[in-house]
Amino acid sequence: MGSDATDATPSLDEVRWRLDAIDGELLKLLDERASLAGAVAAAKRASGDTGFGLRPGREAQIVRKLLDAPRKGASNALVIRIWREIMADNLARQGPYQLGVFGGREPARTVELTRLRFGTAPRLSLVPTPQDALTVARAPWGVAVLPLASDTPWWGRLLAEPKLKVFAALPCLATWGLQAALAVAEVEVEPTGGDQTFWVSDSPKSAAAIVEALGQDGVAAELIADAGGLKLFSLSGFFQPDDERLARAPGQLTGVIGAAPEQFDV
Repeated sequence: MGSDATDATPSLDEVRWRLDAIDGELLKLLDERASLAGAVAAAKRASGDTGFGLRPGREAQIVRKLLDAPRKGASNALVIRIWREIMADNLARQGPYQLGVFGGREPARTVELTRLRFGTAPRLSLVPTPQDALTVARAPWGVAVLPLASDTPWWGRLLAEPKLKVFAALPCLATWGLQAALAVAEVEVEPTGGDQTFWVSDSPKSAAAIVEALGQDGVAAELIADAGGLKLFSLSGFFQPDDERLARAPGQLTGVIGAAPEQFDV
């Protein structure tokens, strides 16, 4: 005579039947969501709104809400990958969504991180220089992805181009590795409740001395790139470009070049 636990265990056939049923339910919901996304795109076109529909702050809030929801088996990675694909497909229906990727020293890794963040819906071009990637970001519906490990301080160029902003750090999960690339576009960057701000300085002081100076003013900072006489720091929190604490920081040529959510599993 079997135990109650054994009796309650479904058979393999029952599990497969349930999986088939769930697949059907998921397809119906996915199709309905895609149809609604198409309706949003049509409504925007009818109203004359042809602007870039990327809203990184809202996307981050959606992802955080999903990750905070009770789950029994779905990992953070699975949830994020599925919804990134859904959101990317939604956006690609609204306009000529495109990615320009400068691979740097590890082009395969940079492309992998780009697809993890932006899905497979947008067109991706691997470009030979950081300048080419930023050219894509200046185009309508364009996003540039560039690695932090680079011989040239491409991120310093953003000080002279305030319309271009860093809005995402890749990857968005610590389990996928250390942050290794940044995404840039002409988009509005908004606080999401768990952010890092990217700040550049040309100060000749050591990174440790700059971090100490910022810390004395209540700003937690970490050096994430150093090239061409410029240093790029990640500041803990969301800082406005005109923050007085940053105005007092070391350096003559300094500035905020964007912000992004912290990794979701940190």
